[in-house]
Amino acid sequence: MSADARTDVMAGRPSPGRPRTRRRRRRSVHQQAGVGLLFVAPFTVLLVLFLLLPLGYAFKLSLYRSTLIGGNVFSGLGNYRDVWSDPLFRRGVYRVLLFGLVQTPVMIGVALVAALMIDALTSRFTRLFRLAMFAPYAVPVVIGTLMWGYLYSPSFSPMHVNLIADHVMLFSLGNIVTWQWAGYNMIILYAALQGLPREILEAARVDGAGQIRTAFSVKIPMVSSALVLTVIFTIIGTLQFFTEPLLLQPLNRGTITNSYTPNVYAFYQAFSYQQYNYSAAVSFALGALVFVGSYIFLFITRKRSGLQ
Repeated sequence: MSADARTDVMAGRPSPGRPRTRRRRRRSVHQQAGVGLLFVAPFTVLLVLFLLLPLGYAFKLSLYRSTLIGGNVFSGLGNYRDVWSDPLFRRGVYRVLLFGLVQTPVMIGVALVAALMIDALTSRFTRLFRLAMFAPYAVPVVIGTLMWGYLYSPSFSPMHVNLIADHVMLFSLGNIVTWQWAGYNMIILYAALQGLPREILEAARVDGAGQIRTAFSVKIPMVSSALVLTVIFTIIGTLQFFTEPLLLQPLNRGTITNSYTPNVYAFYQAFSYQQYNYSAAVSFALGALVFVGSYIFLFITRKRSGLQ
């Protein structure tokens, strides 16, 4: 170091090389930020084009009302007031809530038991069982529903039980949904179980806890966050119930009506009755219901599951 440089350092003055280093670091940070923006740009473009813009256009439609004389007239929240006072919409919401109250515990229970069994077993058939549980999720929803529709149909079913009667229709639909999605939830819970510290499980085994006691006292409490996640997914899917009832409607149109669920109601309002504005309002009202229901559940379970 030269005498002038030592004098600058001792005097507290920055050396000539420091600003150059800072500029180089700043330039490197800007370059990294530019590369990051370049990577997320395709996703951002697709998000804007195929999600945000259609949502904005649909919300605009929901604020207008189609009239015979004046065409589309701005009505503000008038369509939303009509939706919430519509008995067909409220009946559909009540139906999917009842469906969710019965189907959600069953499906999550099946997924949890299967995940615990796979985690506890060390047999060579474990992978086969895991694949068998997950396989229905790999089947497209339409194909799976049509397959079950053949089994439910009185003309083709090998079972001599009427599974499309009015009083069992929700249970029949719940069976399809559970068959389709239990494997997906099982994989989420199994992945969470695989991430548990082995030391804790070994300590429980040393203390004399059996498989059942370990499952209820150690494993389930430690994967509560994953359980909350699967329940949230199930709540969202339940309130958006659409494909299964729409495809099974020809089997029993008296039960599965055009307003059987809110999504089916919005579909027929738009594509059968050309009530696009009202259909958009139904969709956004259902979206608000999904958001509120999910938030309430998260708020209730946040402290117990450790979510913040």
